[in-house]
Amino acid sequence: MFRATMTPWPEVENAQPNPGKYIGGITSQQPPTDGKGKETNKNVTGTSETKIELLPSHSTATPVEEPTDIEDPWDLPELQHKGIEWTERDTKGKSLCILQGIGKFLLLLGFLYLFVCSLDVLSSAFQLVGGKMAGKFFSSNSIMSNPLAGLMIGVLVTAMVQSSSTSTSIIVSMVASSLLTVRTAVPFVMGANIGTSITNTLVALMQAGDRNVFRRAFAGATVHDFFNWLSVLVLLPVEVSTHYLEVLTNLIVESFHFKSGENAPELLKVITNPLTKQIIQLDKKVINQIAMNDPAAQNKSLIKIWCKTVTNVTQMNVTVPSIQNCTSPNLCWANGFHTWTIKNVTRRENIAKCQHLFVNANLLDLIVGIILLVTSLLVLCGCLIMIVKVLGSVLEGRVAVVIKKTINTDFPFPFSWLTGYLAILVGAGMTFIMQSSSVFTSTLTPLIGVGVISIERAYPLTLGANIGTTTTAIMAALASPGKTLRSSLQITLCHFFFNITGILLWYPIPFTRLPIRLAKGLGNISAKYRWFAVFYLVILFFLVPLSVFGLSLAGWPVLVGVGVPIVLVILLVVVLKLLQARCPGILPKVFQTWNFLPLCMRSLKPWDIAVSLATGCCMRNCCCRCSKCCQDPVEEEAIHIKVPESFRSLSMVVEAPEGVPKSKADALNTNTTSSLTAL
Repeated sequence: MFRATMTPWPEVENAQPNPGKYIGGITSQQPPTDGKGKETNKNVTGTSETKIELLPSHSTATPVEEPTDIEDPWDLPELQHKGIEWTERDTKGKSLCILQGIGKFLLLLGFLYLFVCSLDVLSSAFQLVGGKMAGKFFSSNSIMSNPLAGLMIGVLVTAMVQSSSTSTSIIVSMVASSLLTVRTAVPFVMGANIGTSITNTLVALMQAGDRNVFRRAFAGATVHDFFNWLSVLVLLPVEVSTHYLEVLTNLIVESFHFKSGENAPELLKVITNPLTKQIIQLDKKVINQIAMNDPAAQNKSLIKIWCKTVTNVTQMNVTVPSIQNCTSPNLCWANGFHTWTIKNVTRRENIAKCQHLFVNANLLDLIVGIILLVTSLLVLCGCLIMIVKVLGSVLEGRVAVVIKKTINTDFPFPFSWLTGYLAILVGAGMTFIMQSSSVFTSTLTPLIGVGVISIERAYPLTLGANIGTTTTAIMAALASPGKTLRSSLQITLCHFFFNITGILLWYPIPFTRLPIRLAKGLGNISAKYRWFAVFYLVILFFLVPLSVFGLSLAGWPVLVGVGVPIVLVILLVVVLKLLQARCPGILPKVFQTWNFLPLCMRSLKPWDIAVSLATGCCMRNCCCRCSKCCQDPVEEEAIHIKVPESFRSLSMVVEAPEGVPKSKADALNTNTTSSLTAL
């Protein structure tokens, strides 16, 4: 009785404003009367109207199938093979494919080498820019007894010099010189552990081009941040109240009779030093001397000029005020009005200059640091982009399947729980080889972004990197001289057991792996509002440490008076959020949602609009200065499109003669055109 038809152009003569006439494209094909139970009436306007009795049968309309599976943005992407299958290649094609694979592998190694070297130069640049300021932070003896101030100094110094090894070596030197005790040095080590995670977060910012890649990369980088911050929030109060790290490490140091040995092995430095030493070499002893309040080091340059020197000790005749100042009564005599004695005088003779780019530049440390900072960041970004491109072309087809299964697959039941601990050992071993946790985690970041490694697998690898960097420091401490062996070894053991305790808190039980959930939440926010990543970096690593450090300078009453209300507000928000998610029924209706707050306090959308407007104005001003984009746009010529006759009365723009009302123009059925403006 009815059939579905597709009507391309409805007839205007029968067009009605009633939307019920055409339902789903079904039109009646029956005459006004059929005599089969259907009544045909005419309404007031004379239009025939058919009354149809609906039968209780099933609907013939095809239901729209809603997707049952919602795509998870954290699922690893499918790395599909886009080329020709191996079995379909001839001998020449297989040989060419092998050569291409070898070439891509060599390119990947080359870019990784430049990537690691640029990280080393970046660390040197940060030390040139902020190294002396970092030394002055440590020389402030008035606030050393405040654990919060010590923690924030460790964060700021490590973030400025981009090296936890440098900040830890300063702490060891100060403990060996009795400027710090082990008890007051432990918060500095905790802060250094936090500050070292800024490097891979900076690397993740370079992948902000693709939203999904940036989501994974930024979450993989910040999982290290959240682990360190959560560990400090729990263990710093425990250490201040019980001093368990100091007591435990003291027992270990006293139980074993360690002897100083050879220098610690530098496996990766052997490969990177030939290139980095041609760019810049630093005298890192200057920072230690500034930290120990040596006035002679204030005007020294960090740039190393002389690489080969000889120290000569000679005996010379010198004058002294009196006989009591003589080195020995037998070596003392008087000559007129002067008293003479013999003393050993040490002279340092410079033999050979260093062979790096800035040895004869005669530039300030700040200028050289800025030059190296900009250059190393450009090289770092370029290498990162090329590494991602090469990985994307290499990780295709079966190679991608094998690599992803090898890295992300667990052991079979019941040994699946061992997989994460094996990943911790692998991370520790790789960090021991690379001699730097920053280098290892920064290398992991692009792999997480392209989808080779999942966040769940990157987390234990990062924890292993934390342990690996402490084992390297322990070996370096064992090679220390006898007078600093005990203090340096105890500090590095405090660092080691701090990370071990953090792993016991936040890894063995799956429910306690909060850093993964927090990192994923931050990754979702940063993928939607990418400016929030920079905001997070500045707030967490600079503004918060500086604020706490400034309040610490004002004294405990000011710090407690300002900090306690802020902490209480944060705890209240967290508790309210948990209650809203778990059991909202126990809350008053007002507090079951955040709608009682202004929009700017419960959503980032107003801030996103403000940031977009600010950046848009800046880009528009820059564009106007360097191009002609601010000129008045040329008016495009209007394109007139002829509309079919059936749509003349439904036209968008009606051209009526002058002086004729629109209604009369419609009645006259004048020709109608639709004026569209071309983009």
